[in-house]
Amino acid sequence: MTALTGYHAGMSGTDKAKNKLDRLAGKGKELLGRASGNRSLENEGRGDQSMSHLKDAGEKIKDAFRK
Repeated sequence: MTALTGYHAGMSGTDKAKNKLDRLAGKGKELLGRASGNRSLENEGRGDQSMSHLKDAGEKIKDAFRK
């Protein structure tokens, strides 16, 4: 762990993998909600996907500053 950043340098790959899993889970919720007619679940899935995309953008920014 670095003193300035407070996280391990190797966490970026782990975080990216977790974001990918979150995105897939969100897609699953969206599809299940659509198939069952549950608009709330469908919207929750879309929200999960959006959060995953935002987290990925944050990871890309962190990667840019590491170089």
